[in-house]
Amino acid sequence: MADINENARGDPSVTEGDALSSVEDVKVYRVKIVHSSATEFYTCEEGVKIEPGDMVIVPTRYGKELGRVQGITGNFESENCEIQFIERKATGGDMEQFETNKAREVSAFKTCLDKIIEHGLTMKLVGAHYLIDDAKILFYFTAESRVDFRDLVKDLVAIFKMRVELRQIGVRDEARVLGGVGVCGRCYCCHSVTDKLKLVSIKMAKEQNLTLNSMKISGPCGRLLCCLAYEYNTYREIKKNLPAEGTRLVLEDEVFKVIEINLFARKVRLLSATGRRLDLDYSRFVFNKESGDWRVESSA
Repeated sequence: MADINENARGDPSVTEGDALSSVEDVKVYRVKIVHSSATEFYTCEEGVKIEPGDMVIVPTRYGKELGRVQGITGNFESENCEIQFIERKATGGDMEQFETNKAREVSAFKTCLDKIIEHGLTMKLVGAHYLIDDAKILFYFTAESRVDFRDLVKDLVAIFKMRVELRQIGVRDEARVLGGVGVCGRCYCCHSVTDKLKLVSIKMAKEQNLTLNSMKISGPCGRLLCCLAYEYNTYREIKKNLPAEGTRLVLEDEVFKVIEINLFARKVRLLSATGRRLDLDYSRFVFNKESGDWRVESSA
């Protein structure tokens, strides 16, 4: 999420003891932030017992948030990252406060929306969020261009009598925060499955022989489906050992062209100039390094 902070004080900075530069011999926990569905990595003080499913209070770039422990991760990449400490396990009071805040957020959202309309701002309000331990309220919005919301913030501070921050987010972040059901009939991947929002490109759809109809490969957010990235590497690894589409080779004294690779059937479809079609198994294709050509071995 892109930060747009109208609070002069800014977020409390992380102190030297809040982050670890080394993760050797330290249990690193994957924690899903309840409000944003983002996944972050944390450790805890020695002697503190943390189990998967535990609700915890953790520091984030926005302030202290409620999170759910998903488990210990064994493949954490420490490069260019900091691991912060879990603040504490969530208490009954924390859970009550979280539920109370959810009710307050409905009213805060309506108030902010009314003020946006009053000021005639071209922005779409996505959500309102009260932090657990801090007297601060966040408003998330999307906009096609930069918005001057200084007067809006002044009005909101006068109404809520606390720190107010407006954060501009992208449409993928919007889908992640709000959640919903995708074309597959399941909850959005960005909201329920993925750890981070990863780059998805049209090349991934091409590699998987998917239709390039934007309506069919785009999610409700209007961006390419997150799931296009799931099998992309598998397709690439398999296709490295097969002739690319368009490759021409000789079989039974006839020139054929590769027109399709079916990874599920493990077949390569060939088409000759005379219109003859063949579907051959992967195992019959061999690359000759000396000549740089593909050939088809005879079937057993």
